[in-house]
Amino acid sequence: MKRKHFLQTILGASIGANLPKSIDLFDTNSHKQLLKSVEKPVDGSMYGFADMAINKVKVGIIGCGNRGKSLIEMFPYLIEKGYTEIVALCDIRQEHCNKAAEKLSKYQGTKPQLYGKNENDWQQLVKQDNVDLVLICTPWRWHTPMALYGMEHGKHVACEVPIAYTMEDCWKLVETAEKTRRHCIMIENCCYNDEELWLLNMVQQGVFGDITHTEGAYLHDLRAHLLSEDYYEGQWRLMQHKERDGNFYTTHGLGPCSMYLDIGRGDRYDHLTSMSSRELNLSETAKKQGSNHTNITCGDLNTTMIKTAKGKSIMLQFDVHTGRPYSRINKLVGTQAVHDGYPSKLYVDNGELIYWGHKWLEPNEYEAYKDKYRHPMIKRLKSISDNFKQGHGGMDFVMMYRLIRCLNLGLPLDLNVYDGVMWSAITPLSELSVASKSASVDVPDFTGGLWEKHAEIEIMRDI
Repeated sequence: MKRKHFLQTILGASIGANLPKSIDLFDTNSHKQLLKSVEKPVDGSMYGFADMAINKVKVGIIGCGNRGKSLIEMFPYLIEKGYTEIVALCDIRQEHCNKAAEKLSKYQGTKPQLYGKNENDWQQLVKQDNVDLVLICTPWRWHTPMALYGMEHGKHVACEVPIAYTMEDCWKLVETAEKTRRHCIMIENCCYNDEELWLLNMVQQGVFGDITHTEGAYLHDLRAHLLSEDYYEGQWRLMQHKERDGNFYTTHGLGPCSMYLDIGRGDRYDHLTSMSSRELNLSETAKKQGSNHTNITCGDLNTTMIKTAKGKSIMLQFDVHTGRPYSRINKLVGTQAVHDGYPSKLYVDNGELIYWGHKWLEPNEYEAYKDKYRHPMIKRLKSISDNFKQGHGGMDFVMMYRLIRCLNLGLPLDLNVYDGVMWSAITPLSELSVASKSASVDVPDFTGGLWEKHAEIEIMRDI
């Protein structure tokens, strides 16, 4: 990849032309200079932000393909209760819009306005007067432009992951949210999974003691989807793997780990180092299928190590090339307990210093901890809605329920613009480290220093 193009992929489309030719990717000072070139002044003012309560949240959805279609299925209970209404749908393929509207008609009496005349018709949805919340479920390259446009036109924004994948876009999102005073949330469903919320509750209740280390991942065999002509229309996601090398999908593993570690609420990422293995699995599969997409840049497995300001460590992995069972790892290590995910196992230290016999809790002991420390929100939602298990085992429904109810009640959202940007920025920073022979790269502070003062864990509220 040419130097200018590489810098634009990690910094931003407008960056690269005016940078000095002396920039050395293997020099730490050059990294600092590169990252400084896109920084914007921010003040952390969206911490704890709560807008006026919205009795019935009017939602406009951009993108009615795979993800948008599945999120629409999370709305029946919310619509039935009068909490929300879907007033607009948009997709570049008219048949996606029509199918989404047909599905919606089964549980919503009013018909949404449909958009999709051309690639930019989504802008008309954003401008629709009665839209309170824009829900973005499109290919990645549209996430930041749509989020920015939504906030600039007075709308709250909820965006699928990642919300950005260049440093310039990360800074723009924070700057615009602070300027417009609009919510901008990256909807990370894994933060709402029963297991992750159970662990977070145990952390908050002191079961793990002081946390020292976490591990998260996105290990998911996506070869069939990546090489499909239809699943990711135009194979847009495959193109990322042909042009870049790093961790492109940080948030499923990093989001929960960040909650365990109070990232943005008492701690922050300080620096990282990232390494990718050689690439083999995706290109070999492409050859076997007769595909011409065999020139893959992204390594099969990326491992990124992150150190926090308070000395905690995170191991984050990414692999969508290898045939293997799905895992997010979800490891949590504290001074009093350890958890391993996939399958979930818990060890609680009883304080005895012995050199053999350490073992995971027996099933009955494990279930006792599960029952005692299950997040109170999960307990309550199980009893009030048949939709509880909708969407990835229930996490999608919980995520949408929380978003809509926070807006109904005029409360701060569970996650803020800083969370989404911090978690997403690890992608371009990992690329910079990989390209620099795994050199250490500093992680910018997107909060204006407010991470040291803001301590509330909003997702722990039971609403």
